[in-house]
Amino acid sequence: QVQLVESGGGLVQPGGSLRLSCAASGFTLDPYSVAWFRQAPGKEREGVSSIRRSDYSTNYADSVKGRFTVSRINAKNTVYLQMNSLKPEDTAVYYCAAMLGWTTSLSPTNYNTWGQGTQVTVSS
Repeated sequence: QVQLVESGGGLVQPGGSLRLSCAASGFTLDPYSVAWFRQAPGKEREGVSSIRRSDYSTNYADSVKGRFTVSRINAKNTVYLQMNSLKPEDTAVYYCAAMLGWTTSLSPTNYNTWGQGTQVTVSS
């Protein structure tokens, strides 16, 4: 069964850090570009960060630049999102998504394999 599974979410205080993981099963991530998205209640899903296949080029939303870092270890079939200096406005369900090909797009319409999401709550 082809699937992506996110983990690492939770409750953290403002200024804290979390590392999210996105593990692929049933397929290898090597030829896929992967992105992270988030969706807060009542808001549209927005692109957070992406990492391209092969050359590992990255892209970030302006709202997370300098605070979030995306990386991947193909040998572990996993993509990570390190989130530092978290703010209450980062609270959302975070999803990873993959597409077979070469992109750093942050548009959800470009991705066709999605995980179920993990909740991140930033609150004191």
